Amino acid sequence: QVQLVESGGGLVQPGGSLRLACAASGSIFSIITMGWYRQAPGKQRDLVATITRDDNTNYADSVKGRFTISRDNAKNTLYLQMNTLKPEDTAAYYCYAKGLRGGDWYNYWGQGTQVTVSS
Repeated sequence: QVQLVESGGGLVQPGGSLRLACAASGSIFSIITMGWYRQAPGKQRDLVATITRDDNTNYADSVKGRFTISRDNAKNTLYLQMNTLKPEDTAAYYCYAKGLRGGDWYNYWGQGTQVTVSS
């Protein structure tokens, strides 16, 4: 099992910045990919960014050039630096991990942290 706990959400004005953090614990050795998803009210949960064990990153087109995903292996923490925030970035942001144990894939989710971009 892997436990994920997000932090860092809040209210920010358009054009501002926030950094989300996701602390991982448990069977961390099994994690292959981590990432961030977001879900606005009434909409589906969408990919924001992912990072693999080899540090390959992938971003949604809507956040490219504004958001940066990174991780600190020593702290077992995943980050999402969000710059030049827009009202359309308002959503609940979820940390995600995909792990492989015993030949089976597992998906893990955090509880989510709210990001609101508004003046």
